[in-house]
Order: sequence, then C-alpha cells, then structure tokens
Amino acid sequence: MPAVPRPGSLKDPEIADLFQKDDPEKIFDDLREIGHGSFGAVYYARCLITKEIVAIKKMSYLGKQSLEKWQDILKEIRFLRQLNHPNTVEYKGCYLRDHTAWLVMEYCLGSASDIIEVHKRPLKEEEIAAICEGVLQGLHYLHSLDRIHRDVKAGNILLTENGTVKLADFGSASIKCPANSFVGTPYWMAPEVILAMDEGQYDGKVDVWSLGITCIELAERKPPYFNMNAMSALYHIAQNDTPVLQSPEWTDTFRHFVDSCLQKNPLERPTSGKLLSHSFVNGLRSPHVLIDLIQRTKAAVHELDNQNYRKTKKILMIDSCESESTAGDADDTPDEQTGADSSKSDSITSEHSVQSMGVSASSQGSSTNSIPPVPEVNHDSCYPPSMRSRHKGSNSSALVEHGPNNFATLRTTSIVTKQQKEHMQEEMHEQMSGYKRMRREQQSALIKLEERCKVEMDNHKQVLDKEYEALLQQFSKELEKLQIKHQQDLEKKMKQNASAEKKLHKEISCRQEQDRKAFDAQRKKEFKANKERWKRELSQDDTTPKRQKDAAFQSQQENMKQMEAREEQRLVLGQKEYLDLEIRKFHRKKLLAFHSLEQELLREELNKRQQQLEQAHSMLLRHHEKTQELEYRQQKAVHQLREDQVSRQHHTEQQNQHDYMTRAERDLKKKHALELKQQPKSLKQKEMQIRKQFRETCKIQTRQYKALKAQILATTPKDEQKTVIKKLKDEQRRKLALLGEQYEQSIAEMLQKQSIRLDESQEVECQHLKDRLLYELEILMAYQSKNKMQAEAQRNRERKELEDRVAVRKSLLERKMELETTQFLQERSERIRLLHEKQDRELEDFDEESARLGFSALAIAEASKESYPDDDSLSGSMLSLAHSNCPNP
Repeated sequence: MPAVPRPGSLKDPEIADLFQKDDPEKIFDDLREIGHGSFGAVYYARCLITKEIVAIKKMSYLGKQSLEKWQDILKEIRFLRQLNHPNTVEYKGCYLRDHTAWLVMEYCLGSASDIIEVHKRPLKEEEIAAICEGVLQGLHYLHSLDRIHRDVKAGNILLTENGTVKLADFGSASIKCPANSFVGTPYWMAPEVILAMDEGQYDGKVDVWSLGITCIELAERKPPYFNMNAMSALYHIAQNDTPVLQSPEWTDTFRHFVDSCLQKNPLERPTSGKLLSHSFVNGLRSPHVLIDLIQRTKAAVHELDNQNYRKTKKILMIDSCESESTAGDADDTPDEQTGADSSKSDSITSEHSVQSMGVSASSQGSSTNSIPPVPEVNHDSCYPPSMRSRHKGSNSSALVEHGPNNFATLRTTSIVTKQQKEHMQEEMHEQMSGYKRMRREQQSALIKLEERCKVEMDNHKQVLDKEYEALLQQFSKELEKLQIKHQQDLEKKMKQNASAEKKLHKEISCRQEQDRKAFDAQRKKEFKANKERWKRELSQDDTTPKRQKDAAFQSQQENMKQMEAREEQRLVLGQKEYLDLEIRKFHRKKLLAFHSLEQELLREELNKRQQQLEQAHSMLLRHHEKTQELEYRQQKAVHQLREDQVSRQHHTEQQNQHDYMTRAERDLKKKHALELKQQPKSLKQKEMQIRKQFRETCKIQTRQYKALKAQILATTPKDEQKTVIKKLKDEQRRKLALLGEQYEQSIAEMLQKQSIRLDESQEVECQHLKDRLLYELEILMAYQSKNKMQAEAQRNRERKELEDRVAVRKSLLERKMELETTQFLQERSERIRLLHEKQDRELEDFDEESARLGFSALAIAEASKESYPDDDSLSGSMLSLAHSNCPNP
C-alpha cells in the first residue's frame, strides 16, 4: 500500500497540478473578512492582475486531524475544478502559503440565509420558486456527473448582482454516487444519510430532501427541529414523520413541491431533473424577482447601517445629558426640573433598549427566531448581509458613509454579542465534528474489517481450491499409473500366454517326435522280422521258382512299405490333429484367463476410482465445514464490531446530549443571573416613576392647600387665623405623611411583586427547559433503543441469511456428490457391461472359428473349463495326454 503524503506536500505531480505556484499575497490585496466557519475564514479581495473582485476561502491544515483536513481540501479543489455551470460558484484557482490553502472563487453578494436575516421575515413564494429553480439547475448538473452536494441549505445558496443563483461550499460533496458517508449539516440531512452506515448507500436524492428543508427554512426562517440540539434533531429526522409547511397561507402548489422533496422513501422521491418540470418551479413570475429582492435587501442593509450610526450617535449624546441630569437630581432641583429629568431618563432607557435590540437582531436573533449565525462559526456561508452594500471609501467616514469599511464597522459593533455566543458555538461545532469524525472512523473500520474478511476468505478459497486441485491431480496420476500397470499386466499376460503356447507346442512336438522315432524303430524291427520270416518261408518252398519267389518277396516288401507309410501318415495326421486341438484348447483357456484378468483389473480400477471419489467428497465436506466456520467467525467479528460501534455511538450521543443539557442549563442560569443583575436598574426606573407621581401629587396637594388656606383666611377673623393656619398645616403634614407612607408602601409592594414575578418567570422558564431537555433525552433513549432493536434484528437476519446460504451450499454440495456417485455407478455398470459384451464376442468369435476349423466347440469349451494348478502341470497333463494317444506297436 503506497505511503500517504504528508499534508502540504506537492511531490505528487497530480497534487502539485492543483495549486498555482505564485505568492497569493502579491496577487490579491484589500483582503477583508466577510465570513467565518469551521474550515477557516472567507475574505473579500481584489486581484491586482485582472482587477477582479473575488472571494478567497482560507483553509489551514495545521493542528489536529491535519491529514484529514488536507484530504478534504484536495477533495474540494478537485470537485470545484470539474464544475462549469451557471448555477455553481466559479473556480478561479488555488494557492498555498504558510500551511494554508487559498481557494479563490467568484465573488457573490451573499446567501439566501443572509436575506432572511436582513428582512427578519420569510421570503415570498415567487422568490422561493426562483431560488429553487436555480438550485435545481445546479443540482441536476451535479447529479448528471454522478456528484452529490450533500450540504444544500440557504447558507450555501449564493446570489450574484444580476440575480443568478449559485450553489457553493462543496466541502461536503461526494465525487461518487452512490455514497454512504455521514456528511452534512444535521437539520438539513436526509434520513438515508443519517442511517447510511447502518442501512447502506444513498444517491443524489439526498440533495432533493435538503432542498425541501431549505424551502421550509426560506418560508419559516428556520428549518424544522431548529430549536433542538443538533444531535436531537438527527433522531427526530430519522424516526419522525416528514416535516411540512406550518402556515396555511402557502399555495397547494408550493406544499406539493415541498412534500415531493420530502418523501421519506428515496425511491418515491423525485429526481432534481424531474422537479425542474414541477409547476411550482416553472410557473409564471417576474423575471426580475430576484434582482428586486437583492435591491430591496441592499436598501435594507443601507438603512440598517444608518440606524446603527444614528443610534450610536444618540447614545453618545444622551450619556452626557444623563450625567448632567444625575447631577441635577443630586442638587435637589425644583419639582418641574425633576420631572423633566425623569422624562429624559425614560428616553435614555428606551433608546438604549432599542439599540440593544438592534445589536441582538443582527447577532443574537439567529439563535432565537432564525437560523444559526450564518456568517459566523456554525455554518460555512461566506457572505454576510452587509456585504451587499460594500463600496469603496475611507475608514474615517465609516460611520457616516456606507463605503467598503461599513461592514467592518458593523461587525465591530456586534463583536461583543458574537463573542458571547462563540464559545458555545465552538463547543457545538466541535461536538458535531467529533461525532461526524467518529462515524467516519467507524465506517472506515467496518470497511477495513470487511475488506480484511474478504481477503481472508479469498485466500482461504484459494488454499482450498489448490488443495482440491492437488488432490485431483494426485488422483489423476495414481489412476494413470494404475492404468499403465494394468496395461503392462495385460501385455505381460499376453507374453506369458505366447511363451506358454510355444512351450506347449515344443513339448508336444518333442513328444510326438519321440513317438515317431519309436514308431520308426518298431517298424524297422517288424519289417526286418517279417523280411526274415518271408525269406524262411520262401526258402522252405522248393516248388516255387526263384524268380517267382523274388517277385513275391518283392511284392510283400512293397506291401509292407505301403502299409508302414499309411501307418506313418496316420500317425502324423493324428499327431497334427492332436497338436491343433491342444493348442486350440490352450488358446480358449488362456482367453478365459485373460478375460478373468481384465475383469479383475477393471474391478481394481473402478474400486480405485470409487475410493478417490469418496476421498474427494470427504475433502469437499471438510472444506465446506472450514468455510462455514470461517464465515461464522467473520460474521461474528463484523457483528461484534458493529455492536461495539453502536454502543460507542450511543454513549457518545448520550454524552453529547448531557453536555448540551449542561450547557443549556448553564446558559439559562447566566441569563437569569444577568436578569437579576439588571433588575435593580429597572426597579430604580419604576421607583423614580412612582416618586415622580408622588411629587406631582404633593404639588397638587400644596396648591390645594394654598387655595383652601386663602379661602378659609378670607372668612376667618384675624385673631383666629393663626390657629386655623396651624391647624391647616398640621392637617397638611398629616396628609403628606400619609401620602408618603402610601407611596413608600407602593414602592415596597412594587419591588416585592417584581421580584416575585421575576422568580416565578425564571422558575417557569427553568421548568420549561427541564421538560424540553427531558423530552429530548427521552426521544434519544427511545431512538437508541429502537436503533438497538433494529441492529439486533438486522444481525439476526444476517445470521439467518448466512445459515440459509450455508444450508443451500451444503445441499448443492450433497446433490453434486450424489450426482457424481450416481454417474460413477452408471459408468461402472456401463464399463462392466461393455467388457462382458466384448469378452462374450471374443469367445463367440473363437468358438465360431474353432467350428470352421473342424473342432468340436463344445469339447473345447468343456476342456477349457478344467482347472490346473499352474502351466507346468498343464503342460505335463497335455504331454501325458499326447503320450496316451500314441498308437500301440
């Protein structure tokens, strides 16, 4: 396996070709950060060579998982380089500097998510349709290349100045289809992506699901389940019903489009190409709908910048006025002045509240009423709303003019609120990144184990095949050797038969020669005796003339010679007939013996083949058992790994959920602590308002007292006026004291009620949070329990499938063995039958030939059935028989 190059190495020509050799800092200037995400930061920049405005995505590959970061960078560059479509962001180039990749792309004004943030309201239906059309065009192009975006959402849908929709952020994209990785942003993930590692692969239709969720996001300002923890949202998406549009104001066409995109079964979900013909997408609408939307958004951003400037200026002015009014209160100014200062104090509080709302609207509103802070840490969107009104200008006029630095000023205004959330967002991002990394590692480990098992099984099969092939070759050699031996035995038998025949022929011929010699000696002896006898008889006969005697003697000699010649001829003929008969008998007997040997050798060969067949079948059964054992062991290892991974995954999910619950409770406590800290300020304002009312009442009573005093003094004698005045003053003091006591009591009651109301609202809020977190935890436990049951059911199905496969394979093996055995038995019977037929034909031909030669086939057959211990005894018997057939002298 080739070594993996270290991150940043350009030794590989294919990798070096992805990067330009120039120094990017010398090519691009005026870099200003316009977005930030988990990958790094995105900058607005100007190319010094072409004077073109571009967006630069800086991605560092240092730190943890540097190799993984480097591989992700290479994958995104390769992906972008292959794209060429009006609805995908254009690739400009890529550079390397200081362990950071500078990915240069075309500059877009911002994303659909930014537009929602600016207007703080959903988009119109025709605007959503126009955006969907551009997105579907881009997705159809990607899917036609067998590519999958895997992170479609409003934050990754960019818009240009002329209203063109661009798909961006291909860091999660897949260059192969189908895929099976756990990739994407949780709230927009399709169910098959969440379940990819457990249930198999998915295709480009996951982007169609994400587009449906994006439609809900554009229509409701946030995706479904966004008020939940990202981890909890995964469980809801995987097991709950399909999300729908909540508001009844949307048309049925739009609802049908969203429902089509959000078909939970991928097989029932339409493709991006098919959705392009949907009436919602290609319906009638203004061709300038997106351009108008962009112009309205730019105007709104311009107005927002002006408001921020005016609020900041007013706060600075009011702060100085508030310090003066505070000094006035300390000097105990008249009642009218006090009332005016109280009014100013109210205006300060009101204005400060508005300014806080303005800041939180752009920075905190994401977590409450809209999507997560898109231009900040949690997402990879690169273009915040203020980017739409960037123009060249000086830094000194940033608060007055809406030049290119106004965005930086706006970001500076919201940086405090951003920092308040950044830690939590970083924790959430790290948690989700760790979870995705764990899922990828688990998937990689499972793939490696399956590949290792496959290699092990292939090697195992190769070993078994070689062993079986070696056995068959050994059988073939043994059988060939046996057949050669049998052929040699038959040839040896034939030679032995030929030799025995020669020996028998020689012995019979020798015996017959001796018989002929004895016959000749006997004949000569008899001829001599007869000749002497004839001579005596003729000599005693004196009456016969000599000539007549000589003629008679000569005649007797001739007769005697003729008789001896006939005897000799009869003897030779008898010996020849006997020799031919004995040789014929010998041939038939040896033919039967040869047939018996052929049968014996055939039985030996067939028995050997049967033995080999049984050995081969025994080996096949043993191989089947070994393969079965290996399959069960491998399946057990895979199941154990899956079970361990599920346990680890569930433990991580539970830990993440508990961490999220801890963070949520901690943040709520911080919020309550801040409310308690801010409570005295609001209470002081209400107390000042009550005191103002008290002063107004005191003024009214004073005026009433003066009028009553003047009226009474006008009708009272002068000597009684002093007493009346004193009485009226006492009454005034008593009423003022009573009034003061009432107002003090009102203040105390107000403080008590406010504190109780705050405590009660905080308790209710705490209880709501606990209930929500408990519900999410219960949902998680229920999903995990269901997941465990499904995993166990899947394992049981796989075990059953393996058992069925093993049983079928064994059944096929047994059927094959039975078929081979049957074929062998048939072949055995056939060969025996053919041998018997051949031998019967040979015997029949031999007997017919014997009959043609004049022999008695029955006599030869009967004589050939006689058994002799060996060929010597056979020869001796034949000789004795030959001797017994000799004629008597």
